[in-house]
Amino acid sequence: MLTAHPAVLDDLVDRYQTLRLLNPDDAGVWRRLEDVAYSVCGDGASDGDAALIAARLRLSGAGPAEESALSA
Repeated sequence: MLTAHPAVLDDLVDRYQTLRLLNPDDAGVWRRLEDVAYSVCGDGASDGDAALIAARLRLSGAGPAEESALSA
């Protein structure tokens, strides 16, 4: 599975969090949020929130044991 470089992943996480704070009823904001979520989901998560959690774990250097605790 392809994974984003940590610098790119960090930027995507920042963008995702910023877009979540904006008006989700705005079609342009919603589309950008979907695009960023899709890019973050490239790491194997099924939705934006799960992808954000997985991205934060990757950026923190968490190992497989910490990541598997989320699915329990």
